[in-house]
Amino acid sequence: MKELASDIIIASSPREVWEVLTDFDSYRDWNPFIRSVEGLPAEGETLTVSIQPPGSRSMTFRPVVLKAEATSEFRWKGKLLVRGLFDGEHYFILRENEDRSTTFIQGEIFSGILTALFSGILEKTERGFGLMNEALRSECER
Repeated sequence: MKELASDIIIASSPREVWEVLTDFDSYRDWNPFIRSVEGLPAEGETLTVSIQPPGSRSMTFRPVVLKAEATSEFRWKGKLLVRGLFDGEHYFILRENEDRSTTFIQGEIFSGILTALFSGILEKTERGFGLMNEALRSECER
């Protein structure tokens, strides 16, 4: 098991951040890491997600939404081929700060018997989290 996480403070309310985060149609305009998402941000829904870690080719997978609590948490879980080989539980957590800004946390918990073999792509994925977080902040604060 391996967990990656990246956080950033955004000078916008959790509601404003949530609106940008769940406006999947606009991802192609601002998001350098998650290039597209199709589907609904609702528990039990299956999404089609395309990511492109820095320096890598794009990958598309079909995760299931585990949690979609407006303004606080969005979480999905995907797998490579069959469950238990290489699974990823991706999460976005939004926490309101005293000054009404938002601490945005993006992370993923990787598990499965092939996790150790994917260390190179995991490093690029972590860089992708940082790039997306910066782009999300710019999009929310403009």
